Amino acid sequence: MNIEIANRLVNLRKANNLSQEALAEKLGISRQAVSKWERAEASPDTDNLILLARLYGVSLDELLRTEDEIPMPKEPDEQNGTDFNDFNEKWSAGNGDENVGVHIGKGGIDVQKDGQRVHVGWNGIHVEEDGGEKVHVDWKGIHVDEHGRSAFREEENGWDGIHIVENGREVFPSKKGWTAQPRLQFPTALIICIAYLVIGIVYHAWHPGWLLLLWIPILESLITAVRRRNASLFAYPVYMLLIFLTVGFLEGNWMGWIAFLTIPIYYSLVSFIKDLLCHLRWKKQMKAREAQQSSAERES
Repeated sequence: MNIEIANRLVNLRKANNLSQEALAEKLGISRQAVSKWERAEASPDTDNLILLARLYGVSLDELLRTEDEIPMPKEPDEQNGTDFNDFNEKWSAGNGDENVGVHIGKGGIDVQKDGQRVHVGWNGIHVEEDGGEKVHVDWKGIHVDEHGRSAFREEENGWDGIHIVENGREVFPSKKGWTAQPRLQFPTALIICIAYLVIGIVYHAWHPGWLLLLWIPILESLITAVRRRNASLFAYPVYMLLIFLTVGFLEGNWMGWIAFLTIPIYYSLVSFIKDLLCHLRWKKQMKAREAQQSSAERES
């Protein structure tokens, strides 16, 4: 409570020849509550304020009048978040650093300090150093950008492979350093589109020839799955959709929807096999480590 209001409560009580005990009895509260009001340690609730105004014969405005400026509510910041100036002041005071800025909003959590920035949001974690180095962790993997050159590691590759993207080209490690060696990719989409146009123009089979277009995501995902050795990257649901539509259009049999039941089975098997292979590799590493320790113990 404002100290000015607390002093006014004391003066009004004394002007009405009431002790704290007598006032508490009239209000139906404890003497300690009245004492806290008059020491500005607590504030009366709305009901007690009304009773005090009636008892002292004053209005609520006169009872609560204060010379202090009433603080205005703070507006939301530019990113639809809350204004965290007070939080920043407490953060800086607690850390002994006035150059720390913290913002929490719909876009995530953003912390800035001395030219460094850390952002945690829906699209991943991003760290920027004052020297220009950047680290990005998102669903694609981990990207490290250092003075225009960025290293990229994929968790799906088991951290074995690394390539650097420089000026739009992929740069791969070699014995003599980093060499620019763009990866050749088969133009699957272009060839399938040309085949579809040929079939449509020559044989007028625009339908169901458009089913060829479904082979684009199927073959592209198959190439990616083989290259990364991860069968879960294969567009198996699209492949089942192709089978369903092909059997339906060409054979007139729409019972091919049964093929969709194999989709959860496929991903369950892929996940199980991946976990099994990881477990076997772990056991192999543990045996190799135990063998090294045993050899070192015998030598010692």
